[in-house]
Amino acid sequence: MHQDYEDLLAPGELQRNISLNEKTRQSIEGTRKEVLDILKGDDSRKLFIIGPCSIHDYDSALEYARKLKVLSDRVKDKIFILMRAYLEKPRTILGWKGFINDPYLDESYNVQKGLELGRRLFRDINELGIGIASEFLDVLVYPYISDLVSFGTIGARTSGSQTHRQIVAGLEMPVGYKNTISGDIGIAINSIITSSESHCFIGINKEGKVCKVIAKGNKNCFLILRGSNHGPNYESEFVREAQKRLNENNLKDSVVVDCSHDNSGKDHKNQDTVFRDVVSQMSSNKGVVGLMLESNLRDGNQKISSNLEKGISITDPCIGWEETEKLVLEAYEAF
Repeated sequence: MHQDYEDLLAPGELQRNISLNEKTRQSIEGTRKEVLDILKGDDSRKLFIIGPCSIHDYDSALEYARKLKVLSDRVKDKIFILMRAYLEKPRTILGWKGFINDPYLDESYNVQKGLELGRRLFRDINELGIGIASEFLDVLVYPYISDLVSFGTIGARTSGSQTHRQIVAGLEMPVGYKNTISGDIGIAINSIITSSESHCFIGINKEGKVCKVIAKGNKNCFLILRGSNHGPNYESEFVREAQKRLNENNLKDSVVVDCSHDNSGKDHKNQDTVFRDVVSQMSSNKGVVGLMLESNLRDGNQKISSNLEKGISITDPCIGWEETEKLVLEAYEAF
């Protein structure tokens, strides 16, 4: 077989090595409840998920988290902010697969170090008082970090995956399914329904042993609109249609809108237009409960090199911190 193998620490061992204190554990539980209350419409605040396209630098991510915490405290009576913190990067074809897969950005693929740094970073961000939203991509990674995540997402490329649907059924947090790249929201809706039920599948436990898993079902899954290769779907007509489809399937019509990706035409400079449109919709459509914004310390993006500039994305381009702060405060005044 054309494969090599290298042992990794079991999820439980890494959790013990990088553990949570009781205060942080309770904070995550509380954050999950607040997020869920907003998504269900029981809390009138709006959920803003803001942060880098993907994490590639530990120190920059913490610096960003500190800034986000200050901003979050300023708007917390109207807006509940989570940090977008993605450690895995889905690829359409090839490319860097994320901080866990290749933390040193040099194709050394030190996955063990990536798992350690990723878990430590998530713990440190939570200890600052900011909850985390993160995508679950690799089906063996989630046991290492899921206890540190307050809102999970399943991306457009895996939204219809049976394996991911089964995993979500066992997660103890709200989860958002994105519509597919083609724009199909039916697949995401089917995933929401499927993940709400119990599933039996093969997985690993905390000690890394392959075992039969019984997932009891997750009733707290929601739709994320991220646009498609046919164009954006953030405008009110698309949102209303999506809500109609949710209602037809006896689902809550709560929707989160991603201001980036195909909704912005993959141009970070268009995120402000999408953002303002969605904020405007929020005043008249109570089902528009949240949004996502790709933001970093500095705007734009850069290619991986030996002399990376701090605070600039190495994947999708992001808006910078100053614009991020301006937009959030603008929304706060509008609510």
